[in-house]
Amino acid sequence: MRKLIAWNVMTLDGQFDGDTPWQLDFHQTVWGDELEAFSLEQGRDMDTLVFGRKTYEGMAAHWANETDEVADFMNAVDKRVASRTLSGPLDWANASLLEGDASKAIAALKRQDGRNIYVFGSADLLDTLLAGGLVDEYRICLAPVIRGSGVPLFKPGRTLPPLTLLESRPLATGGVILRYALAS
Repeated sequence: MRKLIAWNVMTLDGQFDGDTPWQLDFHQTVWGDELEAFSLEQGRDMDTLVFGRKTYEGMAAHWANETDEVADFMNAVDKRVASRTLSGPLDWANASLLEGDASKAIAALKRQDGRNIYVFGSADLLDTLLAGGLVDEYRICLAPVIRGSGVPLFKPGRTLPPLTLLESRPLATGGVILRYALAS
């Protein structure tokens, strides 16, 4: 069975976005050669990337016009989008809508043969998947920033059983990549 792995960059105070959508300036505090290499490493581990609608729209707007090794991967990988408002064919290469209930569709994807499935961003979708027990691993890059406000990665009231630390990888930029296993 394929694993569902969630990946996000988060501030020390738990924000994954700013007060306005796509206020991600704190990502630059951790980006560098090490995080780029880690991103490409994750790319080799997956063959499907899942987004909620808002994250899909922002990612498509950014990556469709980029031309480096990470962009080549992002534009080529199979992308599935959970949305209650989008319809028809999607504009970004290799992107398609998940049919029906997102949790059921992703559970079905996990049962298929292939490499792992990743979720980038997508806090609302991720909350649904966490509630459904579908996330196998959580990867967070902690940015050495305290925003004071913004959009929290984990929804208030969402509790999980204790997580098991799989890896802690400090970056020269001051960020730290943390990998946790979630109980299935």
